[in-house]
Amino acid sequence: MIREYNENATAARFVMHSDNKLFSGKGLSSPTPHPINTFIYNKGEAQEVVIDEIAYTMPARCILPLVSNQHFVFKRPETLTAWQFNREFYCIVDHDAEVGCVGFLFYGIRHPMFITLNEEESEEMNHLEKVFSNELLLKDNFQGEMLRTLLKRVIIKTTRIAKLQCESYQQFPDEKMDVVRKFALLLEGNFRQEHEVKFYAAALNKSPKTLSNVFALLKQPAPSVLIRNRIILEAKRYLHYTEKSAKEISYELGFESPAHFSRFFKIYSGTNISAFKSR
Repeated sequence: MIREYNENATAARFVMHSDNKLFSGKGLSSPTPHPINTFIYNKGEAQEVVIDEIAYTMPARCILPLVSNQHFVFKRPETLTAWQFNREFYCIVDHDAEVGCVGFLFYGIRHPMFITLNEEESEEMNHLEKVFSNELLLKDNFQGEMLRTLLKRVIIKTTRIAKLQCESYQQFPDEKMDVVRKFALLLEGNFRQEHEVKFYAAALNKSPKTLSNVFALLKQPAPSVLIRNRIILEAKRYLHYTEKSAKEISYELGFESPAHFSRFFKIYSGTNISAFKSR
């Protein structure tokens, strides 16, 4: 079942999926033509999900946030409910002061983030699913605002649960964890052009050494490692999901030459480009 809300004037889009087999293969598991964020709620038993060609086990009674450039396929989509929304419907970046999820749930350092629910939390999510479903049947001037309010409730609730399950958030003050969140968001917006730690440190009003020390204290990978990993991930997505040549990809990702990109890819992925494509 798919129920959808659209605002023609703003291009805002909100979609709710339930028991949708599109998530088992083609369709929404493929790259979407328009960027859209997704909350997946697994109401059934643990199941396999393949994200960017890597298989994971999604636990039972679990929520998984996904962003628009992630490609995913679920083994048993009939047990899933999904909420999808674009920037025009609700911009998590512009509303981060309200929901505090950017760089944590979405565009965060940790991917994928499986957020398990206890029985009470699961019952609340089941109730919200019914409220969403009923609201999507209504057609009046309040519908869009009501759906945004419900979505914000899901985001805040999920963020609270996830932070309780994150050891670092229990050990360290919010201002240090916010450095990680803000770095993650900066990285997502700039990794194609900016490959050096000094750019991100300056944007966060810190020296490169101070920034690296914060990440070390929080037991996070070094900023330089995160930058490299993000570039490699995007390169693999281009190679796997598009017909772009290595030369085109090298310029897309801000390299001075295809040869430089090829060396970078081989060093940090462990294989050369032609071997990866053939595999």
